[in-house]
Amino acid sequence: MLTVKRVKRQIRKIRNRLARRFFDTRYGRELLVNVLPARLLTMTIDCGDHVMTFSPHDYIGRKIFRKGHFEREHVDRLLAVLKARGLWRADTVLLELGGNIGTQTVYFGLSKAYSRIVSIEPDPRNFELLETNIRQNGLDGMVTLVHCAAGESEGKIAFFQHQDNHGKSSALRQSPSDKEISVPVRPVSAILADAGIEASSVGLVWMDIEGYEPVACRSMEALMTLKVPLYMEFSPAFYGPEGSAEFVRYLAGFYTDCLVFAEDDDPVALKVAKMPIDRVQYDVLLLPS
Repeated sequence: MLTVKRVKRQIRKIRNRLARRFFDTRYGRELLVNVLPARLLTMTIDCGDHVMTFSPHDYIGRKIFRKGHFEREHVDRLLAVLKARGLWRADTVLLELGGNIGTQTVYFGLSKAYSRIVSIEPDPRNFELLETNIRQNGLDGMVTLVHCAAGESEGKIAFFQHQDNHGKSSALRQSPSDKEISVPVRPVSAILADAGIEASSVGLVWMDIEGYEPVACRSMEALMTLKVPLYMEFSPAFYGPEGSAEFVRYLAGFYTDCLVFAEDDDPVALKVAKMPIDRVQYDVLLLPS
């Protein structure tokens, strides 16, 4: 006859088995990550072909925990477009402005599409995780990490840390709760020179820096003059109507054609001069002539 202790033990085993199954579903993972205590600072999970360390209290971290990746399809889609259009060059460098915690950096590294990656990230919270994720995925030899913002001159700038979504931290304040810190800033040309990289070796620029794109572009005119493919988040919500129109005119001085990406739709081919400025935000790939 089963004792009370054995019955309780069996009940616990069944309960734990059912809980593991439930919390390994997408809904279960979403529920779990939203109730984790604040004292749990970081988590590391197995994402299949790589591991990722993140804050479970950050928007990107929660997405990784639920889905096993963060917008990896954007990297796959971009590489497919570049290759289909004959714009991908082997043995070139990827320049990433806004490396965040290294999600896209790792995806590009695993793809082996580029022989070297230079990833720039100014937020110290993100940069610490970026270093961890590059190291633990064995990409140290491929990826050069640079802890600064990209700007027109050397020095320091005010930087605003978003408290709920570290990916929205920016040189532009977005929320009254943003924490202001000071970060180093360097021109892209100087960063590449220090890394021993010629502008002609860069095969792609990937940029996601929350409204600071016009400033960063002015710091890498050598790359734009060479018409290096440039993929970026274009954000009229940050630039304003006049600023957006001015930025479009500036980009059109270097590039003629572009592809505008919506979430799940095929990219739309446009002239750069006709890029929409009445949207909140979208991704765009500026194409060589």
